[in-house]
Amino acid sequence: MTGLLGPAEIRELAARLGVMPTKKLGQNFVHDPNTVRRIVASAGLAPDDVALEVGPGLGSLTLALLPVAAHVHAVELDPKLAAALPETAARFAGPDAARLTVHPADALRVTAAELADPAPTALVANLPYNVAVPVVLHLLAELPTLRHGLVMVQKEVADRLVAGPGSKVYGVPSVKLAWYSRARAAGKVPPNVFWPVPNVDSGLVAFSRREPPRADVRREAVFAVVDAAFAQRRKTLRAALAGWAGGADRAAAALTAAGVDPGARGESLTVEQFAAVAASAPTGPVADQ
Repeated sequence: MTGLLGPAEIRELAARLGVMPTKKLGQNFVHDPNTVRRIVASAGLAPDDVALEVGPGLGSLTLALLPVAAHVHAVELDPKLAAALPETAARFAGPDAARLTVHPADALRVTAAELADPAPTALVANLPYNVAVPVVLHLLAELPTLRHGLVMVQKEVADRLVAGPGSKVYGVPSVKLAWYSRARAAGKVPPNVFWPVPNVDSGLVAFSRREPPRADVRREAVFAVVDAAFAQRRKTLRAALAGWAGGADRAAAALTAAGVDPGARGESLTVEQFAAVAASAPTGPVADQ
């Protein structure tokens, strides 16, 4: 893999574009070729995988993806960076640059129709810290073709995404990601590979798509239960779900019907148990078709 960006190339590109990383957009540019090689290797892309990258910035990871993916969709919110990326790819990636499509768009609003040709199968991205979780969840909901992925996020966020029931950091992101996929921690990344240097470590999260835990209940219905359960973490589920169910007694009845102790707390439940509670809602389950 050649033509990757090091610190000198990153600074030169940024200076030529008049770009300075901004906290508002959560921008921290990777300037270490070994780090992007590691990310791409850990992503386990097959030759027919279509990679989706969010927040490509100056193109460090993009250039590492182009030689190994069948196609790369890069979604970039900053119009100046989006406009410059094809030229950077042509300069450093040669013929592989033909496999790149740049989308000047907000990843939180991008649609399957916009990314349909060809449809992405793998998410590989250094995600902006401030929107990492909602971006991952939006893309998994919007793009059923996504089979797997590897994302770099703030280490604290990575820990939450892969946490299991009973963990102190298990919460809404953990359960919602588990609805879509099996996730695991895939390593840490030190701050000194970024410009500017963040004051936190980063973590890699790998995931693989799975079928939802239940087919007889809508995702939105399950997520409503999850949101209610963790909105008041210190309360028992009987109390925390009272508003959702229309009363504490109705919440207790739904929990009992789902085989869940009404005295338990949300951090003890698996995604399968949350789905069972949603299916036992007073109004009854609704198929998600």
